[in-house]
This record gives sequence, C-alpha cells and structure tokens, in this order.
Amino acid sequence: MTFHPAKPRSARVTASAGDALPAIDAQASVVAGASRKQRRAAKAAAKATVTEKTRFAAFVELTKPRITVLLLITCIAGMLCAARGLPDLTQLVVTALGLAMSSGGASALNHVIDRDIDRKMVRTAQRPVATGLVSVAEGTAFGIGLMAAAGIMLWVVVNPLTAILALTGGLFYVTIYTLVLKRTSAQNIVIGGAAGAIPPLVGWAAATDSLSFGAWALFAIIFLWTPSHFWALALLIREDYAAAGVPMLPVVAGERTTVTNIWWYSIAPVAGSIVPFATGTFGVIWLVAALLLGGRL
Repeated sequence: MTFHPAKPRSARVTASAGDALPAIDAQASVVAGASRKQRRAAKAAAKATVTEKTRFAAFVELTKPRITVLLLITCIAGMLCAARGLPDLTQLVVTALGLAMSSGGASALNHVIDRDIDRKMVRTAQRPVATGLVSVAEGTAFGIGLMAAAGIMLWVVVNPLTAILALTGGLFYVTIYTLVLKRTSAQNIVIGGAAGAIPPLVGWAAATDSLSFGAWALFAIIFLWTPSHFWALALLIREDYAAAGVPMLPVVAGERTTVTNIWWYSIAPVAGSIVPFATGTFGVIWLVAALLLGGRL
C-alpha cells in the first residue's frame, strides 16, 4: 500500500482559489458586459431625449415666436379699441390662440419655401428646414395643419369673419410676399407688409363681427410703419441679402436711397395715427398716446 502525504492547508486553499478564478472571471465578464450594455442604453436614451428636445425646439422656431408676439399685441390692441374696454376673456384667448396658430403656420411654410435663400445667409443658415433638422414634408404638413386648425377654431368659436381675416393674412404672407414679391421686387416689404397689418382687423372683427373705420385706421398705421423698420434691419445685413440674391431696397438702391425712404415711412405712420382722432373715431387719450409713441420713432 502506498501512502500519499496530505497537502498542507495553505496549498489546499491556494488550489481551491485557483479553481475558482475562472468562474469569478467569467462572472466579472458578464457583469462588465451588462454594464457596457447599460451604459450604451443610457447614452442612447440621453441622445434620444436631446434629439426630442431639439426637434421640439425646431418646430417652435418654425413659428417665429417673436414675430407672433408682435402680431398678438396688435391684435389685442384691435380688440380693446373695438370693445372700448376689456373684451370677453374667453373670446380674447381663443382669438389670440387662433391668430398665433395661423401666423405660426404661415411662418413654417415660409421656412420651407425660403430654405434655399436661408442657406446662403448667415442670419438664417441655421434655421430648421435649411439645416435639414425638419424635413420639407414635415414643415409643410406642420404649417398647413396649424393654419387649418386655426381657421376651423376661429370660425366655430369666434366668428367666420375673424377666421377669414386670420387666414387671409397668413396666405398673403406665404403667397404674395414669400413666393412672389420677396424674390422679384425691391418694394416687397411695402406690399407684403399688408400681411403684418391684418392682426388689428382680426381683433376688431373678433370683438364686433364687423370692420369699421377704426379697424382700417389701425391697419393703415401698421402698414405704413412696417417698411421703415424692416429696411433698417436690411441695411445691417444687406450683404446677406445680396449673397442670397434677394432684391431688398438697400441691395438694389443703395444706402442713401434706403435712408431717405426710411425717413418718409417713419413720418407717415405718425401722421396717420392722428387721423382717427381727427375723425372722432378715438378720443384724446388716443391722440396723446399717438403723439408720444410717434415722437419716439
């Protein structure tokens, strides 16, 4: 009989540990693999969240929020003047929302139509449709959808005249200004500015379901006010417009002629703002406000 000496305890422990190492390594690999998958999943989720936020912001940008706010101010002013005080709150909110949707939809279509011009201008090169963040199909559907929803809501909740005026302003901006005048005439903003002068009519119609002299006086004041302010901006970025081939007045006629036109078109709305007082449409408060605000021009 052959006797084998027993291994020391330390040797047995070492052997057991050595046998366990492959299993531990395998388990660690599984955990590491799971961790990598989790990290990749977390990164993908974070990226998706950022993309969703970016896309949401892009669609908001399509509506040109700052311009929309200005249009809402003149619309509400029209309602206040027509109602001779505070109009019905629900009617005011619905009218403002409807105009914002109609204006936003028209602006989205403007982004789609002007994408070729926007890519050539520093100021507009990063717009959503120009960069491809929003596709042409998406921008078109978004714009048409907003305008259609606005028209239906205003027609049903407020009155048909308000709906027609809001849609007329949006369609005029998209077709007459964006598609035709902007690319062909140095007087594009003079005629195209009519679109931006319609919101007071929208507000007036919402409050009274009619259009009187006071409504058209507000329209005329804003119509006359628009060119000078737009040309002032165009003077600052005339190289941009020239590069894009847009015949803005500073590009076609030069700085001196543009400044002269700005001067005349700055006087016109101030003079026009006195007419409603002279005709008895508005009172002394209107006259004082018109003179004070006109003096700041």
